[in-house]
Amino acid sequence: MVSKAAVERIKAGMQYEFARTAPPEGFPALPPVPGGRYTDPEFLALERRHLWQRSWLYACHADELPQPGSFLLWKRTGSPVLIVRGKDEVIRAFYNTCQHRGGPVVKDASGRVDGLVCQYHGWTYGLDGRLVNLRDKRDFPDFDAKCHGLAAVRCERLGNWVFVNEDRDAPPLLDSLGEIPAMFADIQPEQQRFVHKKTYRVKCNVKVLLDAFLEVYHLKSIHQNTVDRFLDYRGTTIHLWPGGHSLMVTPNRRPEWEDPGARGMLKLATASEVTARHNPSYHLYPNLVTPVSDSGIPFILFWPVSSREMDIEVVWFAPDWGGGALPALWETRLANFERILYEDTQFAEYIQESVESPGYAGLHLNYQERRIYHWHEELDRRIGAERVPAALRVQPVLAPFVKPSLAG
Repeated sequence: MVSKAAVERIKAGMQYEFARTAPPEGFPALPPVPGGRYTDPEFLALERRHLWQRSWLYACHADELPQPGSFLLWKRTGSPVLIVRGKDEVIRAFYNTCQHRGGPVVKDASGRVDGLVCQYHGWTYGLDGRLVNLRDKRDFPDFDAKCHGLAAVRCERLGNWVFVNEDRDAPPLLDSLGEIPAMFADIQPEQQRFVHKKTYRVKCNVKVLLDAFLEVYHLKSIHQNTVDRFLDYRGTTIHLWPGGHSLMVTPNRRPEWEDPGARGMLKLATASEVTARHNPSYHLYPNLVTPVSDSGIPFILFWPVSSREMDIEVVWFAPDWGGGALPALWETRLANFERILYEDTQFAEYIQESVESPGYAGLHLNYQERRIYHWHEELDRRIGAERVPAALRVQPVLAPFVKPSLAG
């Protein structure tokens, strides 16, 4: 749960932000972030190899795999990953790669099967990845089927949310998230139901758009007629966790304000005061932003497609409404969110053109934008600073401001 101490720390942090006239004493001027980190092919290759293929990434919700044999084919890192619910109800992930000659064991994006069969030569696997049969066994002398199951991909859950990681040596998901799973207890991840999913293609590097969701410095310019009408960015308090994770909490302009799109919706009685009243937005490194509430939760996911294109995937969840059709109120809520999302994405293509121009040297970030710098510091740690070209490194300066516990 979000502890009482954490709630008080957040509220005190908002009051401090309202009152301050400068950054806190001792907070460093953030060095420029080199622009080449958004464009340089060598750097982007390092990012792909050491970040995207070695991080815990949200893949799907358990509701999307409702029965044994239900599967999804997930390709966000470039690798074909098959996620399937076994007959024992356990959700597992494997590379969609037959161990004979690399044929796919499924071709559809989703579906339901009783077993996994490579259509190239008919090798058959159980839903748990075991090789259970192969054609013409006589031609494979001394062949041990137990050693030739599908190659597993790390697959773990936070409540009903399923994450995958191609790094076999990565720490467990819950350990990697530090304090966040405990704080998420008040939104009951094991009770959250899948509502809706939609993907939008945007013509920019993935970091261009992700940056915008790690700060509220842009509210007065971009969201004048929407978010800025009810959020007061001047009181935004930020916490930086180890591992690149962070939290941003922004107060309402009026304490009694209530999101009209959420009126009448089922609300979690377990939600903390922060969750119910103060607009917390978590960032689970590297690419998941979630502004949680007591009535509905979007996962906003940022996926690289190429150096100049990315997908923003928005997945909505809600407290269990007891079965049956989704309440009609959700239609309005989803439409309102899409309008705000358009505001956030409208300049992305133009920014991409700018960062590729000779007129752009890099990012000059202020105190309010420190989550962006925190993101880049973590990226260099994961790549290994010695691998990053000297001209593209960021100087690590935020360590004194990164704390394992929000309440501490």
